[in-house]
Amino acid sequence: MSSTGAGSPHPAPRPRLARDPGTGPSARRRPLTAPRAHRSNALHPGAWWLWALGLGTAASRTTNPLLLALLVGVAGYVVAARRTSAPWARSYGAFVKLGLAVIGIRLLFAVFLGSPIPGTHLLVTLPEVPLPEWAQGVRIGGRVTAEGLVFALYDGLKLTALLICVGAANALASPARLLKSLPGALYEAGVAVVVAMTFAPNLIADVRRLRAARRLRGRPDKGLRGLAQVGLPVLEGALERSVALAAAMDARGYGRTAEVPAAVRRVTAVLTLGGLVGVCAGTYGLLTADGARYGLPVLLAGVAAALGGLWLGGRRSVRTRYRPDVWGVRAWLVAASGAAVAAVMIRAGSHDPSALAPGVVPLAAPTLPLWPAAGVLLGLVPAFVAPAPPLAETPSKEAS
Repeated sequence: MSSTGAGSPHPAPRPRLARDPGTGPSARRRPLTAPRAHRSNALHPGAWWLWALGLGTAASRTTNPLLLALLVGVAGYVVAARRTSAPWARSYGAFVKLGLAVIGIRLLFAVFLGSPIPGTHLLVTLPEVPLPEWAQGVRIGGRVTAEGLVFALYDGLKLTALLICVGAANALASPARLLKSLPGALYEAGVAVVVAMTFAPNLIADVRRLRAARRLRGRPDKGLRGLAQVGLPVLEGALERSVALAAAMDARGYGRTAEVPAAVRRVTAVLTLGGLVGVCAGTYGLLTADGARYGLPVLLAGVAAALGGLWLGGRRSVRTRYRPDVWGVRAWLVAASGAAVAAVMIRAGSHDPSALAPGVVPLAAPTLPLWPAAGVLLGLVPAFVAPAPPLAETPSKEAS
């Protein structure tokens, strides 16, 4: 008799069900890692901007090239780890190239227009152009010293770091989702900005497509002639998209507002304008060494007034939000990491300003201060806590 028969004293073993890899003891022992990003757990775009602004504030407080290079490296690592394949994510390279161009322009100005920093290490003497008496203090040509070039390099690196921090936020935060998170009072202005940021990649794609088509036909795609023949179709496509967008917005009721009392409108205007003035004054105080004491209180008061004005102004908007983005724990961690970097740098600037602003007269190699450098590394937190970008789709899925 077969062992699998009905009368067998040893019945056949039941087939084991396949265990879900996401359950069981082994899954519970896995290390905690950031999940894959999808629509329900995507990081709030405002958190990316707060993180980038914190890094930018830290960059504005120092001219130490080692700290600035560390800030740029932190921003670049986070972008490489959490950037998606969306069109706006490709703008980071443009900001990096713009920063390099800024450094080159700053050095050219220092060479041909002179530098206010006196120096003893003479590199070259250019022919100097004589200027009239009313242009005293300005010169073209003359002595070029190593101290002046180093000072110009530090200034250029500072502005480059600021541009790269803004580029990181622009590459990580979705402009469309950022528009949904704006207060109702800023919705119209936000639409204009987001439309411009969304159409820019389309214009670049149109230019590349038309230039490739002209090359295949054996026609010139460079120079003034090629630019003129490519520019007209690109302009025509942009106008067609603008008309289609305007029709879609009109069909969805864009621009319709609700009636509010006149007193509410006046209070809204006072709070908004006063708050923006306070924000500007407080930001100026934080970015300068003399206004560090009054900068933070004025900034907080301005932000509170501006938020009150925006809340009142939002009563005119009749739109609703569909599936609004949630500000979760990961968003708090990302925003707090940028704020921590800025706080550490501001604190270090008040205790040891010479470490954050190394002198160039006499020339000396800059040193890397320990605690500010450790504070800058806090900006790497988003690379580990923010949801990871989704995996790239296979060619078969894209084709289908």
